[in-house]
Amino acid sequence: MPAQRPQAWLAADAQRDTSWILRLTAADVASFDHALAHAKAVGKAPLDMSRDDFPLDEGARQALARAVDLTQGRWGMCLVKGFPVDRWSEDDTRLAYWGMGLHMGVARTQNRASDFMNDVRDVGAAYKTTNGRGYNTNAGLDFHTDSGDIVGLICRRAAKSGGESKVLSSIALRDAVAQRRPDLIPVLQQPYYYSYQGAQDPSQPDYYPLPILGSHPSAFAFRINRKNVVAAQRDFPDVPRLTTAQTEALDLLDTLLNDPELCFGMQLEQGDMQLLNNYVTVHSRTNFEDYEEFDRKRHLLRLWLAVPGSQPLPDDWAVYFTDVRAGAVRGGLRGSARSAAFDTFEKRQAATLSMPLMPWPAHPESRTAGTEATTA
Repeated sequence: MPAQRPQAWLAADAQRDTSWILRLTAADVASFDHALAHAKAVGKAPLDMSRDDFPLDEGARQALARAVDLTQGRWGMCLVKGFPVDRWSEDDTRLAYWGMGLHMGVARTQNRASDFMNDVRDVGAAYKTTNGRGYNTNAGLDFHTDSGDIVGLICRRAAKSGGESKVLSSIALRDAVAQRRPDLIPVLQQPYYYSYQGAQDPSQPDYYPLPILGSHPSAFAFRINRKNVVAAQRDFPDVPRLTTAQTEALDLLDTLLNDPELCFGMQLEQGDMQLLNNYVTVHSRTNFEDYEEFDRKRHLLRLWLAVPGSQPLPDDWAVYFTDVRAGAVRGGLRGSARSAAFDTFEKRQAATLSMPLMPWPAHPESRTAGTEATTA
């Protein structure tokens, strides 16, 4: 377990104190290579795999455990450097990253297609369109949080230029709001409505209510994605309209998110794995220019993970996360193609990690929650 709880930090703090960065040893790399060779020889489909199918020695297991612990502690983030993706094929990297995820948590589905691992690379898609997602474009992204305890990225190929990762402490962000406009703190604890952007389960409503700033008595929690708030206002007439104060709060957040005192930039390099705690950090990415050759184009693989050591969430966040208990399996976007194989994997992996797993409700009540409740 982490030695410290998450704390506020500024860009200068992250620049000066690099204890959030871990570097793999040669022995760790050899263990990942061995585990990859074993997984390839076993030849199981990803959802049929267990941790035993990606066997790591104690040092490599501890490297991953320390990385996850750092996301739950002081910084809310970790960067692990040194994965040998330069000599792993694309399929090898995909398999190895999935194997690492089996040691860290329970993967969550991420989109309308219910994918449990996503390729983050430009395929010519558009970002700010109805149901548009930024991970398959080369656009700079708005600051946001993703839908799980941790968002993890492993960098297989870096861009020719640009694509810098931007990260802030949302605790420091809250403190900055309190300093400038203390009257907006209770406004951030009001409901804001978010569009699912078409990535919900068919039984769920098109949008959901959730406060930006959580009200749990002992665990800080913050969640923002203004693009999806704007989409809900645009696409659904029955969504309550933003108040003047709510718009002012969003505008102030936009200003502060770009404040160089708060916003820390890091360039993900080939072989880096970045892990971010979605409840205590906010992130974005700058636009980028790619190489012409396909295999040199910027390419990252993304996992959303529920992890055993996660914090509790506010009760009114259950409308989105379903289970707000500490260490529970939660989060993700169910999409419309979740398979029986994924459900079986989820149960097996939750049991392996001793994580509580709440049965998925058919959610007829979610539709009424989405239209009657006034939480965002």
